[in-house]
Amino acid sequence: MNTPTTRTLVSFDWAAKKILRDKANFDILEGFLSTLLQQDIKIVSLLESESNRDDETDKFNRVDLVVEDQNKELIVVEIQNNREVHYLKRLLYGSAKLIVDHLKLGDSYDKVRKVISISILYFLLGEGETDYVYHGATEFYGLHNQSRLALRPAQKQAIFDGVGKLKNNVFPEYYLIEVEKFKNLIQSDLDEWIYFFKNSEIKKEFKAKNIQLAQEKLDLMKMSEAERRAYEKFLMNKASERGMFESAKIEERVEIARAMLADGEPLEKIKRYTRLSEQEILELQTQT
Repeated sequence: MNTPTTRTLVSFDWAAKKILRDKANFDILEGFLSTLLQQDIKIVSLLESESNRDDETDKFNRVDLVVEDQNKELIVVEIQNNREVHYLKRLLYGSAKLIVDHLKLGDSYDKVRKVISISILYFLLGEGETDYVYHGATEFYGLHNQSRLALRPAQKQAIFDGVGKLKNNVFPEYYLIEVEKFKNLIQSDLDEWIYFFKNSEIKKEFKAKNIQLAQEKLDLMKMSEAERRAYEKFLMNKASERGMFESAKIEERVEIARAMLADGEPLEKIKRYTRLSEQEILELQTQT
């Protein structure tokens, strides 16, 4: 009899909200962060945030964890299920607020904390991309020759992290992982984690740091009956929210199509802008 190579695990957003907050489970998050950031990450503490609070009105659309690592850097891991028009602006606001909240009044600027923002997205943020993981950081380049601004020795010394490692950039850095674009093709250790995010499964042959610990700790069959009922309710609420969101998107497209029909726009243009079918647009035309 063949031994199954996968087991059903709880989804990562549920784990982030209910399980990964326990210090005994920091190793799961450390494994993912170490793999993504390509350095050995050790979580010192989990900081309180709006989505970390456990209450009766769970926010299923968004879950986030804010952790402090051994270098006193602040790492935000956010899981977003539904599209948000101003998502990038909110990321910027969140990073800026985190920096300000951890700088005491009167502190010198050398106390400013480095922030790394990681978004695990279950929707398509952009269009036409050919990748599913993106990294962005603030750097300065010459307007005339595109040369990268290099710091003087004294400035480099000012941004040492205190343990002998030179930070590449004092500004917030952003990682965007578009889970739905991942094609389940494993080419790296990071792909093993993204496979888990997408499929709630970890294959027996996966070798990424601590990923097999996630296999053991997030096994759905090891949950108590009460935990399983709560998890099932979580999945139902998330499906309901996604359904409402999809309905809202369709209604928005219909309203745009009606406005374009009223303006006499051609059928092909309406199809392109609304992604409605020709039949749907013609039915709307008969109603106006």
